[in-house]
Amino acid sequence: MSRELFDEILIVKEIENITNKKNKDNISRTDAYFKYYLTHPEINWSFLASMVSRNGGYNMCDLQGEFFSQLLDFSVRKRLFLTYERANWLIFQDVYPQLMLYEYSTKLHRPLFHLLKYFRVSNFMKREWELFWMVRNEKRLTHALIINEQNVIQKPIIEHHIYKKKVFQSLLFKLEDWFHLSCVLFPTCGGELFGASVNGFRKLEKRIDLGKRLADILFEPRLFPHFLEFAKKQVHTGSRNDYERFFLRKIGGKTPSIRASYPIVDHHIHEKKDWSINRRVPKSWLHGKIHHKHPIYLSDWYEKKQNEIKLLVALNSIVSKK
Repeated sequence: MSRELFDEILIVKEIENITNKKNKDNISRTDAYFKYYLTHPEINWSFLASMVSRNGGYNMCDLQGEFFSQLLDFSVRKRLFLTYERANWLIFQDVYPQLMLYEYSTKLHRPLFHLLKYFRVSNFMKREWELFWMVRNEKRLTHALIINEQNVIQKPIIEHHIYKKKVFQSLLFKLEDWFHLSCVLFPTCGGELFGASVNGFRKLEKRIDLGKRLADILFEPRLFPHFLEFAKKQVHTGSRNDYERFFLRKIGGKTPSIRASYPIVDHHIHEKKDWSINRRVPKSWLHGKIHHKHPIYLSDWYEKKQNEIKLLVALNSIVSKK
C-alpha cells in the first residue's frame, strides 16, 4: 500500500468520525456550518446553511412553545419535529464530508474529491467541486450545493410514503404559508428581520429557487455585515428569543431552547442512491436569474403573523372551553 493511499484511508475515517460527532442535533450542526464558514469564507453555502439551520431550530422549538403547544396535538408536533430533524440530519451527513474534503484538499494542495464516492456523494457534486477547484466560481458552487441538498432529501423525506401521508398531505402543511413554516428569517442585532418564503414546499424546483433567493439576500453587500454580526454575537439555542431579544418590544410567545425540549435522535441511512444519475439538472438551476417577487424586509410581516397566531390561540381556547 502506498503512503498516499494510506493517508487517504485515514482521511476518510477521520471525516466519518468528525461528521458523526457534529451531526448530533440542530445546535451542533448549526455551529459546525458557521465555524467552517469562518475558516473558509469562500464557501458561501456554509454560512447560508448555518442561518437556515438556525431557522430549522426555531421551527422545532416553536412546536414546544407557548402558542403551538396549544394549537397542535403532541403526536402532530412530534411528527413535525422528526421531519425537520431527519431532513437536516440527512443534508449534514451528505454535505459535511464534502466540506471536510475541500479543507483537506487545501491543506495538502491537491484535490481529494475522488474520495467523495466513499461518502456516497452524488457525481453531480464531484464534478462541481472539481470545477470549483479550478475556476473558483463561488456563486456557482453555492447554487450547486443548494441543488444537491434539496435533491438529497427529495425521495427519502418529501416523497417518502410515511412523511408524505402523515406530514406533507396534512392540514397543517396545507396551511404552511399561514403558519410561516416555510419562511426563513435572517435577523440583525438592530432588531430587523429579512428573508423569504416558498409556496409549494414539496416541489423540488420551488425549494431550490428559495435557496438561491436566500443566498442572494444573505450576501447582499449592504446587509451581509449585519447578518454576520448577529451570527457572531448570538449563540444559537433554537429559541426565538435569540433574535426577539433585539426587538424594541416583545412580540412573540415564549419558546424553549432545543436541548431543553428534545432528546438526541439516532438516525440511520438504509439506502442512499445517487440522485444525479436519473435527474437532469437544468441550466436555469445553476445560472438562472434570481427574482424577488415579494419584499425581503419582514419585520412588519413577522409582527403581523405573531398577532394572528395569538388571536388563533385565543379563539381556540374559547372554543375548547365550550
